Amino acid sequence: MKLQGLGDMDNPFSYSVKVGNISANAVRVHLEANEAELKGLAKLWNVLNVRFLKADLQISRWKKDGVRIKGSVEGELSQACVVTLEPVLCKINEQLEQVYVPEGSKLARLMLDGHGEMVVDPEGPDLPEPFTGDTIDAGALVTEFAAMAIEPYPRKPGIEFSGHVEDSGAEIIRPSPFAALKDWKKD
Repeated sequence: MKLQGLGDMDNPFSYSVKVGNISANAVRVHLEANEAELKGLAKLWNVLNVRFLKADLQISRWKKDGVRIKGSVEGELSQACVVTLEPVLCKINEQLEQVYVPEGSKLARLMLDGHGEMVVDPEGPDLPEPFTGDTIDAGALVTEFAAMAIEPYPRKPGIEFSGHVEDSGAEIIRPSPFAALKDWKKD
């Protein structure tokens, strides 16, 4: 996870969870960004504005010393249309699940086949994310899953990008670099 461990300057939406206080029974946590956090997220994501961002999470112990965070993220933001630059509404509705284990844990090791190649199941669960110290930033996790749901090229409904012709350069005939030498004669 790229956003974990960043300071408040880099991630405006933060919620620290003390690993030592987590029990086997899931604890429900509701997170909602305040006005300052929404402005910070808009700047971080380079969007016009973030109207709201909230998450309902279940935080529980995983195996012996790991932590599982599971839940949903909802939000709404405005982006500039890539064609007209007018505001486009984007809704976020994502399910998230992430497992954390202490740094150096056997559970976070990559699986290798007999030839030293890494074995990855694209349909399988993600590997546990290592953490250092005694806290995990659940707000950074919510921020990351919300960011992945943002449309990279937003377009207003019914708007098409037309009138642009891509120049492939196929029609340009460039002279040979030796063409200037053809008129040069030896005396």
